[in-house]
Amino acid sequence: MKKILIANRGEIARRIIKTCKKMQIQSVAVYSDADKDAPFVFEADEAYHIGASPSNESYLNQDLLLQIMKETGCDGVHPGYGFLSENAEFARKVKGIGVKFIGPSPEAMQLMGSKLEAKATVMNYDVPLVPGTEYAINDPEEGRRIADGIGYPVLIKASAGGGGKGMRLVEHSEEFVEKMALAQSEARNSFGDDAVFIEKFVTSPRHIEIQVFADQHGNVVHLFERECSVQRRHQKVVEEAPSSVLTPELREEMGVAACNVAKACNYEGAGTVEFLLDGDMKFYFLEMNTRLQVEHPVTEMITGEDLVAWQIKVADGEKLPKQQEELHINGHAIELRLYAEDATNNFLPNVGNLRRYRPPVGEHVRYDHGFSEGMDIPIFYDPMIGKLCVWAEDRAAAMDKMIEAIDGFQISGVVTTLNFGKFVMKHPAFRSGKFDTNFVPHHFADPKLLDNAQLEELNALGASLDKVWSHMKDLANQKAATEKI
Repeated sequence: MKKILIANRGEIARRIIKTCKKMQIQSVAVYSDADKDAPFVFEADEAYHIGASPSNESYLNQDLLLQIMKETGCDGVHPGYGFLSENAEFARKVKGIGVKFIGPSPEAMQLMGSKLEAKATVMNYDVPLVPGTEYAINDPEEGRRIADGIGYPVLIKASAGGGGKGMRLVEHSEEFVEKMALAQSEARNSFGDDAVFIEKFVTSPRHIEIQVFADQHGNVVHLFERECSVQRRHQKVVEEAPSSVLTPELREEMGVAACNVAKACNYEGAGTVEFLLDGDMKFYFLEMNTRLQVEHPVTEMITGEDLVAWQIKVADGEKLPKQQEELHINGHAIELRLYAEDATNNFLPNVGNLRRYRPPVGEHVRYDHGFSEGMDIPIFYDPMIGKLCVWAEDRAAAMDKMIEAIDGFQISGVVTTLNFGKFVMKHPAFRSGKFDTNFVPHHFADPKLLDNAQLEELNALGASLDKVWSHMKDLANQKAATEKI
């Protein structure tokens, strides 16, 4: 490929541009009104305005994106994540105009996009599944009878869902009908499809995902796991690689299962197979994300591989850069998603102007972001500002390095999740590795915890300033006494 259109924005657009430059590939950016002054617009070789700020008037405008591809002579398109990255229809249209879609086939994307179809597909490949229904449920009373048989608690989940939408936890039979109606309504509004299914709720689960890669020549590898159990609203906030609880044997077993999922749908490119790991260290297939993940940097940091470069090479018909035996874990990496959100107010968005914005720098500190000082964070998109990532030789050192990086971050004008990230890094449950997806409700149920942590820091700062002031007074007194003599 010689020229790639990036059908995305912000930090992931900058990330793709960086690899394009390294591979001497021309990059074409597209931008909305809200992003006209964003760094990615100026870093790309070419940039084209595609509409108003709302995504349905810009980044989701398939016809305009296809037109720009043709007019600029692009031979590839990278969808990043979100927007059109898992839209099989868009992938087909791209293929139809002779442009390479840097991702899986539309057929694999569509298959894995339906949780029910995905479950049915992987059943024959020895991939463990959570007990539950294998078909869509529309009748609430039928659903309740099934749930009564499975045993509570159960999860009602949207078949076409993602990001925690269309999902409801049901703990008692009496609340099933109401919860199912809520799940269907949310699924219908979010995905245009109100099909739901039922799964046994795994108590104290950990969210472990495996990065897989497949090429057009039948080769499939995994690049180990990422631990994504610290979440709010079923969405990840902190990710790390490797997991603190996987043994080499379990890592290999989960890796093989993830590769089997890729083989089951004739996959191509980068994909992530998500599993739930229960308290007995048994794992169950959850879903497959048919795109590059937000948290891919931690995998890059422990393997030394450029996953975007892998994507481009695979889409170009090349074999995988490495085979399984050539891939190894080196050290430990942690990522904190920096959101413009108020953790003390149920993580509600708190967008505004980045009056001061000075990210930390240092060895083994990586910060992927899409902003510069003085910019406004748009209300039209996800409130993530950037991804703060660190690497160290072991997990304890990585946690300490993350705290150091957070302390070195200068930002004002918006409320962010930085202090929440520091709270996580210091918490005994996280540091010991004994936590699960209930970390936030169990350990952060009272937002005052964060306020208290901030207050402790302010008190410590005040104490330091008192010492400095006292020392300055002593020096002044000594100087006065000397001058008097």
